[in-house]
Amino acid sequence: MFFKRVLFLGVASTLLLTSCAAITKILPERKSVSVLSGREGVDGQILVVKIDDTNMAHPQIGLEDADVVYIEQVEGGLTRLAAVFASKIPVRVGPVRSARISDIDILSQYGRVAFAYSGAQRKLLPVIAAANLQDLGAQHESSKIFTTDPNRVAPYAMVLRADLLMQKIVDESLQVDSAKSVGFVFGDNPKGGIPTQKVVINWPAATYSAEWSEKESRWLLSHNGKLNVADSGVVLGATTLVIQMVKISPSEYGDKFGGVTPLSETIGTGKAYVLRNGELFTTTWSRAFADSGTTFTLPDGSSMNFAPGHLWVALTDREPEFTSRIVDKTK
Repeated sequence: MFFKRVLFLGVASTLLLTSCAAITKILPERKSVSVLSGREGVDGQILVVKIDDTNMAHPQIGLEDADVVYIEQVEGGLTRLAAVFASKIPVRVGPVRSARISDIDILSQYGRVAFAYSGAQRKLLPVIAAANLQDLGAQHESSKIFTTDPNRVAPYAMVLRADLLMQKIVDESLQVDSAKSVGFVFGDNPKGGIPTQKVVINWPAATYSAEWSEKESRWLLSHNGKLNVADSGVVLGATTLVIQMVKISPSEYGDKFGGVTPLSETIGTGKAYVLRNGELFTTTWSRAFADSGTTFTLPDGSSMNFAPGHLWVALTDREPEFTSRIVDKTK
């Protein structure tokens, strides 16, 4: 009797395992999704690279692989980028330029990141060293990691070998956090969006525009009137474009030419425009502390869902200019 019961249980277990295997084959494979972009990818260690954004710096290298890109104002009303990588680390990123005081607050919500930059104003260097980030500025690293592109002229020629830098982090067991949620919510398109074809974002000495591409389902970017094409030939664009209205005021820092460095205040609350799926949403951004994430809420208090993909965040104090999109209601 005992033998029959064991035999029955064995047959039942085999049938159950076979059924589970069959069901697993039918169900779609669950893939890892990045908490920073909502796209397919792992939540790896975070690398942030400061990138020049003047006309001479274009075409830029590696930005098409970034999870999040911040556009921030610097001296003279120009812009500079902070590119956040976690789900995919490209081999090369650049051209690399110097850090600014706004970076400290922008990046603190991500935890302890690997921070790659070409240098900084002398007064700012100890502030960076004391911040909760892994200081990997070019002044500390070898020319094998921060290379010089022979096809570019200084100061637009420094290119980071990101693969070698990340390998150094592993080899030396440097403390760098993996990606975590910083408040972004990804999901279905909310109702009530305004159909929008184009937006123009201005700083005192720089302009970005983004035009909705129905074919590519993303906002194709232009910089100072020219299509923003990366070194790889890919047109840079955002699946979700956030225009975060912030207070920009003079800081105690400046460049070697006497220009005063502006500070973009990203802790607090304010208005933000979110563009996704060809529509515009007016939201409120909120961030209580330096180490807390930034949330975006709709007028009814619900979370603003971002579209999974590449996220660009423009930090500005100037109202953008929007062009509406005519929707064919017969389709």
